[in-house]
Amino acid sequence: MGAPGFWEDQERAARTSAEHARTSRRLSTYRELERDIEDLEPLAELTEDDPEFAAEFDEQLAGVERRLAELEEQRLFSGRYDAGGALVTVNAGAGGTDAQDWAEMVLRMEMRWAERRGFGVELLELSPGEEAGIKSATFLVRGENAYGLYASEKGVHRLVRLSPFDAAHRRHTSFAGVEVSPVVDEIAGIEINDDDLQIDTYRASGAGGQHVNKTDSAVRVTHRPTGIVVQCQNERSQSSNKAEAMTMLRSKLLELEERRRREEIAREKGEADDVNFGSQIRSYVLHPYAMVKDHRTAHEVGDTDRVLGGDLDGFARAYLLRSAGRSASANYGRRSEAHED
Repeated sequence: MGAPGFWEDQERAARTSAEHARTSRRLSTYRELERDIEDLEPLAELTEDDPEFAAEFDEQLAGVERRLAELEEQRLFSGRYDAGGALVTVNAGAGGTDAQDWAEMVLRMEMRWAERRGFGVELLELSPGEEAGIKSATFLVRGENAYGLYASEKGVHRLVRLSPFDAAHRRHTSFAGVEVSPVVDEIAGIEINDDDLQIDTYRASGAGGQHVNKTDSAVRVTHRPTGIVVQCQNERSQSSNKAEAMTMLRSKLLELEERRRREEIAREKGEADDVNFGSQIRSYVLHPYAMVKDHRTAHEVGDTDRVLGGDLDGFARAYLLRSAGRSASANYGRRSEAHED
């Protein structure tokens, strides 16, 4: 950063400065934790001589363990885009009105999780259901490691409950899909040609004041080669909504390329089932018993209200640990093959 001419390239300088700030925070956290751990030893000795110090020791030990767990979590974010923001889309699946209501519940859960983590959250688009709930919605999450965390939510979420929309109050199964893409400004190797885009404007249907609802400020962009459709109605002006929609399109194109790359690698290894992105990742059972279970990690929580209220940390951590373990195994396998060669 102190090199001559560093600030001449503003975009590169901004990225480097952000990375420097992230690294400095992690280093500072590590050094503080290291000092506090060193302070525990003499305090433990005092506790042996005088039990009155036990409460203070237990409190400091709990704080060290909590911060150590947070630092350990940071280690798990090793993906190329993990450190950046995330674009999250929730779609209602099979199940009619029940599914649309479930999609709204999933949207609320995912957004509350972001708020609990202290992330910035911005709802970009929402298509309401005919009777209740939503057909789809997209929101933006900004914060350190937002994409790395939300990657654990990709896939189909299944709900089993007594339907509030069934006059006979029978048990129904509903599905909602969650798509997650990294937020990027530019995509190396991927060009977006204007001729490939179909841009439509329409009147925003959601909240936003008289201006939003009385002018064609909302923008829908269709990328013809891939069929990807994005739309934004959050901003007051059409130009701002278009700019936001293009950011969404870049993110989804990048995720598509990453998905194709992973599927190709999986096919070569004979592991296609492991990258079946349409598969059910988690079940939320509200009747006849209460349980949320992640089918990838077997992590379970009996307090369904807490999970639906946005407490997804346990599921994310279990997913990250599993992914880190698989990555370590793959690296070990490659090293072994190289050694044999």
